[in-house]
Amino acid sequence: MPMTKSAARAALPAFTLALLAALAPVGAQAQTTLKIGYATAKDSHYGIGSTVFCDEVERGTQGRYRCQHFPNSALGGEREQIEALQLGTQDLVNTSTGPVGNFVPEMRIVDLPFLFRDYAHARKVLDGPIGQGMLAQFPKHGLVALAWTENGFRQMTNSKRDIVKPSDAAGLKMRTMENKVHMDGYRTFGIMPTPMAFPELFGAMQQGTVDGQENPIPVILSAKFAQVQKHLSMTNHVYSPALLLISPRTWEKVSAADKTVFLEAAKKGAAAQRKKVNDDEEQGLALLEKAGMTVTRNVDGAAFREAIKPAYVGYAKEFGADRIKQIQDVQ
Repeated sequence: MPMTKSAARAALPAFTLALLAALAPVGAQAQTTLKIGYATAKDSHYGIGSTVFCDEVERGTQGRYRCQHFPNSALGGEREQIEALQLGTQDLVNTSTGPVGNFVPEMRIVDLPFLFRDYAHARKVLDGPIGQGMLAQFPKHGLVALAWTENGFRQMTNSKRDIVKPSDAAGLKMRTMENKVHMDGYRTFGIMPTPMAFPELFGAMQQGTVDGQENPIPVILSAKFAQVQKHLSMTNHVYSPALLLISPRTWEKVSAADKTVFLEAAKKGAAAQRKKVNDDEEQGLALLEKAGMTVTRNVDGAAFREAIKPAYVGYAKEFGADRIKQIQDVQ
């Protein structure tokens, strides 16, 4: 029996809806926006690495996952963001390892002063069996580590004087991360370590609450510390790794196929972040000098290594001399 005109008109909306549904991109109804946070600006090394990761995830999942960025500690300090991952209220953080040891004790060893010789050594350790074994420790502590990213070798800045040898640093009140390994080491230089969340640091230096701080060149650049610090010393006293972490609650919702996309995206993000660290170190000193900082390049590294020896007695007891040597021996 032929359809009447009125029946045809009534059927049209249903047919149109069915057609639109058929033409809609697969998974469009299931798009998930992930919150990713980091301490520095979006054009910093953390921002570059995070952006590459997020772009690769969005591309690899055909838009089913996308990111909303929260740079400049918009979601709190690094410690607070890691706690948010454990609680499931934040999806991702690109963080230095400084606060991570408070959550994953096995991580503290990577923060030892003068543990790594140079960038090539550090990256080989972290990308090899030692570093990958460390990443496998995270799930039992309520976190998932996707990849090692990078912060860089830490340098000292202050408002008082140039630092060439440890005695020059003695008596300075220096902001540090809430990291016992760092603080124990810095005390051997005569520094008065002052733990403080990164978002509070600029104001504290501006007001003279602390004399200085220590961070890699990319952080010193992106945070504009040259506005409140006069002296920069290339101490290279700690290599600061970083990590791209995801909340277990988020991770368990990701399919096995998409997990592979996330992990590959994390590798590409890490490579981009390391490249940005390299670029900032090559160009950064000239930019900081132009901004008014005095850069001390001829730091007495041997004197600093000698001064740190008492701390290494404690480190050997805590982490195991064999484990420290295993890292130092990687060629």
